Amino acid sequence: MAAMTSTAPDTQHVFEAGPERTPGRRRPRIWRGLVLALAGAYFALPLLASFVFTVHVPDQGVSFEAYTELLSAEGFTESLLLSLGLAAATIGLSLLLAVPALVAVRVGSPRLRPVVEVMCMLPLVVPPIALVTGITTVLRWGPEHLSRTPLYQTFLAVQDEDFPLVLVLAYTVLALPFVYRSLDAGLRAVDVPTLVEAARSCGASWLTVVFRVLLPNLRTSLAGASFLTLALVLGEFTIASLLGYQPFAVWIVSISGAQARMSVAVSILSLLITWMLLLLLSRAGTASSTPTASLPSRKETTS
Repeated sequence: MAAMTSTAPDTQHVFEAGPERTPGRRRPRIWRGLVLALAGAYFALPLLASFVFTVHVPDQGVSFEAYTELLSAEGFTESLLLSLGLAAATIGLSLLLAVPALVAVRVGSPRLRPVVEVMCMLPLVVPPIALVTGITTVLRWGPEHLSRTPLYQTFLAVQDEDFPLVLVLAYTVLALPFVYRSLDAGLRAVDVPTLVEAARSCGASWLTVVFRVLLPNLRTSLAGASFLTLALVLGEFTIASLLGYQPFAVWIVSISGAQARMSVAVSILSLLITWMLLLLLSRAGTASSTPTASLPSRKETTS
């Protein structure tokens, strides 16, 4: 009994001493808030200054003509829709190439993972100017030497001004490193061989395994790869400009010399559009808070 009563004051002292340590822990929160405030000011002040430049006209006061004239500006709608269409096609093609390849490497041939990684990372080494030079050379060589073959029409089709597929192919190459890193991180967090083996043991086909088992668990990674690709396509200028096309980024530069306020207004609007699209993609990726694997039953697979 003496031993039991002697420990009571010690435990009471420990519980009473706990709240006294909490004030010292508030310092990291203060520093964290200060760092976040400085980072927010670093990004917000240039945007605020740009917005003031677009709405403040000397000797006239505040005017929103730079924003109201955007919708009627020549080429604005066409270039924006072209960039969004190129982004959607690039996202689809990148995921169509990367997802099956990474899943096959993860399940069937883990030794090929370094080879796939090096191939996907090569666009980071090759400058975009070198890439567009090679594309231009191929596009000039093809019609001259393949004019009597069916491939001649293919070279003409990929250079269509309404929807240039050559830009989709070039953007897919540029987006491969970002798509690979995002999907590889998602596959590392999931036990892919176990999920595949469990689904196959239930009688599921490979398409069922991919669409009902693996893709739901890779939803966050797919969303991350998608909005990285979207940001890359909406902001890419070099390749499109040198190939002679006019997506949204090239159109902004083309009007910057004649209409400075409108070009800055378009830049702010493009940032807002990009942020909204990224939020939508992130919401789509985090719609399910917990990863799920919907394993089909034998009745579903046989039917």
